[in-house]
Amino acid sequence: MTLTAESPFTTLPDLIADHARQRPQHPALIQDGEQLDYTALDRQMDRVAAALQRDGFKPGDAIAICGLNSINYACLFLGALRAGVVVAPLAPSSTPESLLTMLADAAARLFFVDQATEQALQGVREQLPGQPISLDNSSNNSFSYWLADGQPEPVNIPPELSFNVIYSSGTTGEPKGIVQSHAMRFAHITRSLSFGYGPESVTLISTPLYSNTTLVSFLPTLGLGGTVLMMGKFNAERYLTLAEQHKATHTMLVPVQYQRIMSLPDFGQFDLSSYQVKFSTSAPFHAELKADILARWPGGLVEFYGMTEGGGSCMLPAHLFPNKLHTVGKPLEGQDMRVIDEDGNELAVGQIGEVVGHSTAMMTGYLNKPEKTAEAEWYDAEGKRFIRTGDVGRFDEDGFLTLMDRRKDMIISGGFNIYPSDLEQVLRQHKDLADVTVIGVASTSWGETPVAYVVPQAGKAPDPEAIREWFNAQVGKTQRLTRVILATELPRSAIGKVLKRELRDQFQADNGVLA
Repeated sequence: MTLTAESPFTTLPDLIADHARQRPQHPALIQDGEQLDYTALDRQMDRVAAALQRDGFKPGDAIAICGLNSINYACLFLGALRAGVVVAPLAPSSTPESLLTMLADAAARLFFVDQATEQALQGVREQLPGQPISLDNSSNNSFSYWLADGQPEPVNIPPELSFNVIYSSGTTGEPKGIVQSHAMRFAHITRSLSFGYGPESVTLISTPLYSNTTLVSFLPTLGLGGTVLMMGKFNAERYLTLAEQHKATHTMLVPVQYQRIMSLPDFGQFDLSSYQVKFSTSAPFHAELKADILARWPGGLVEFYGMTEGGGSCMLPAHLFPNKLHTVGKPLEGQDMRVIDEDGNELAVGQIGEVVGHSTAMMTGYLNKPEKTAEAEWYDAEGKRFIRTGDVGRFDEDGFLTLMDRRKDMIISGGFNIYPSDLEQVLRQHKDLADVTVIGVASTSWGETPVAYVVPQAGKAPDPEAIREWFNAQVGKTQRLTRVILATELPRSAIGKVLKRELRDQFQADNGVLA
């Protein structure tokens, strides 16, 4: 079977079965010296599907997985899809209470975990839906023992059947399950043909499988017959070693990973000439870092901007538009993106407002949360449905989108709107700083006032008050920092987003309301 952009709908499990017939010994998954070819992957998927059917699972039922990347994790995820079972991949960084909430919301009848997650759940074990199954075979209730030996019964999977439920805000805030269909995932696979994915692709993955960031590279690679090279945890030096050894052609990295790789003193000693395209998404990607990657790392660089919820997405092929590195690119073909004000009125080119988007890849809705789904929607005058991004930005005359900040992170100080990204851009110019972020904190005089958290360069010990004075001399009166706080590192999610809410909560706890 040769896929094209116009191919009719085919499930990912069927695509993998076809690869097993056509290229049985071609490597599908590699991690830490272990390798599964397509024959072995297809067989493991059958064993998973047969085990789920043995346990009474029907199409549309759900399982949950929580652990670090592993070959067992990948086989379980893909095998569940073969049985028509919906997968809810959960973040190991979630609190036990959040995991319980997500398990109940997804109605997951089986829960698969690695050893670290199982230990973290000891305090809530009695509240779990049955005994967890050990993905890494670290307990008696092991994945290997659970697997069936027979063949599964064939299952009809319609395009609209749910593929996965991905939870947003799993580490803090209320988890919301984003439902995505098999049709949506198939569209991702066929779209990836334009980026050179195919049977000879080697995609190096170091972000977690519970993240949509990872899945948009992981799934197309396997759907198109390539090889996925997985890392359990990211390490910049190890990443480059694997890339050189396996001649990686594609990768998906978040900006903080690019930053750590490019800052390695011996970066230039690695042979990265096999790369065709590198991707990035999920967090702000600064123009200076993009330029450095383009100058020193072979292959194209493509930034995606969008949400797991769907709606519109933008793409910036940075290697083709070096004068637009400050943007996240233009909306993808067939996608409609606009900017609206606080009252829901559409704004003109150049005006700043909330970004909303419409596409064929929009979520069905948040699982079991119709009111949250309604909050995320905006309808134009003709009744066309859009998804709110929560991001503030503007389109330029060429149709490129520049993002300012998350709407919730915008600082309103003395009636003026302050965008932390503008302040962070200035702070990054300080030679002694390796990482920066700006938050708004409560102030009796101004409502909110900006505070910076900064991480010094290795071997540097800058004076925070001197940094503040240096910064305030360069900006307008309304943008001045009230305080600069030194940090050893910034709190980040597993996909590299700075957890500003944690910083705001910590500042409030330590300092209360400023004058």
